[in-house]
Amino acid sequence: MNNTERKELGLPYCYDDPALLGKQHIYQDKMITYNMTLATEVEKRQSLLKEVFAEAGEGCTVETPLNANWGCKHVHLGKGIYINSNVTFVDDEHIYIGDYSMISPNVVFTTSGHPVLPILRENHYVYNLPIHVGRNVWIGSGCQIMPGISIGDNSVIGAGSVVTHDIPSNVVAFGVPCRVVREIGEKDRQYYYKDRVLDVWE
Repeated sequence: MNNTERKELGLPYCYDDPALLGKQHIYQDKMITYNMTLATEVEKRQSLLKEVFAEAGEGCTVETPLNANWGCKHVHLGKGIYINSNVTFVDDEHIYIGDYSMISPNVVFTTSGHPVLPILRENHYVYNLPIHVGRNVWIGSGCQIMPGISIGDNSVIGAGSVVTHDIPSNVVAFGVPCRVVREIGEKDRQYYYKDRVLDVWE
């Protein structure tokens, strides 16, 4: 079995195999072109998003700088997504982000990992697993999303969390490692932050 076949099956493979590199640098160049745009160049940015990302739905906003192994070629955005500055996608595998999700600054999505066994790392082995983020998810600043993770619809991931296990829908989760703290419910209809009363329903 060659490295391309191993990669497609999610098995450890040698990342420096020339057969796997493809147009990686071309995709990175497109991402750098996007990073060089001005905030006022709204139409230009919207046009480039369609070239940079695997998919980009309507109404997406992506702040710069943007960082990615494959220039976001394997990142799929739904509609109405907001991505703040300095987000990193280690997109050796596909990353899917659902409609209306919000990604805070300095978040890292990493689909890649290295085996713990030293001899495998010495010989350049890596593995990749896809990441799935549901609809209307909010990921707080500085979070780390590990390979193979799924985050359910409407959930909130607190700032600084390291997400090492799947997170279900409709929960607040945070910590290192990230754990479910509570379900989203009636309390969230009363307070928008700690003891601050929510008045938008009046």
